[in-house]
Amino acid sequence: EQLVAIKRMALAEQPKLELLLTEIEVMRSLNHPNIINYIESYLTDCDKELWVVMEYLGGGSLTGVCTETVLRIPQIAGICARCVDALAYLHTRGIIHRDIKSDNILLGMEGQVKIIDFGFCAQTSERQTMVGTPYWMAPEVVAKQMYSFKVDVWSMGILTIEMVDGTPPYLDESPVRALFLITTNGKPKVQEQHRVTPHLQDFLDKCLEVEVDKRSRSQDLVNHPFFQEAEDLISLRDNILVAQEEQNK
Repeated sequence: EQLVAIKRMALAEQPKLELLLTEIEVMRSLNHPNIINYIESYLTDCDKELWVVMEYLGGGSLTGVCTETVLRIPQIAGICARCVDALAYLHTRGIIHRDIKSDNILLGMEGQVKIIDFGFCAQTSERQTMVGTPYWMAPEVVAKQMYSFKVDVWSMGILTIEMVDGTPPYLDESPVRALFLITTNGKPKVQEQHRVTPHLQDFLDKCLEVEVDKRSRSQDLVNHPFFQEAEDLISLRDNILVAQEEQNK
């Protein structure tokens, strides 16, 4: 027997049905330890609801752990290593996720880290449409320039800052103001700079390079020295339990 998660969606309430279909098609084709495992999908109630069945992870999203606890740098290194490995897998297959953020990283009680939510993903090498979540968005997306796989690498850098500081840069600004700052401020900085190790700084510098041609590819970051600082992520269980307790108050 297997515990599963079921995503239930009323089709009449979906403004962009094609996003749902894209998500199912992409998830069906993927097989990676750090990407959520798709099991099956069903149409129910005279085709009024779509049920998507996926593996269940009991730790919730990374967001709760970022906001309610302080992640240690070795934990951040472990999470980054797994996310980058998943991104390299996607990019090698011609898939851009386009919405990498803590909400879309699920955690398990045994140290699992898995990327979810493929509704915004694109199976192409270059795009120009503005999608994603403002605070994690790459400058070239905001500027409506042509962009490619490296937008996910930028978002990975923002996610890393989020893990160190508890929030992404500019979160106290309105989304419109944040978009302006992303395109004008250059490389965002970590607030808790005293926590940043040299290898972590180098990883951030490679992810958050404003000039796309100079920004690293995910495939080139898979063996980054920062990941050697990682600890066994079974330690995340304590963070998860604290976060869940705080959120249930």
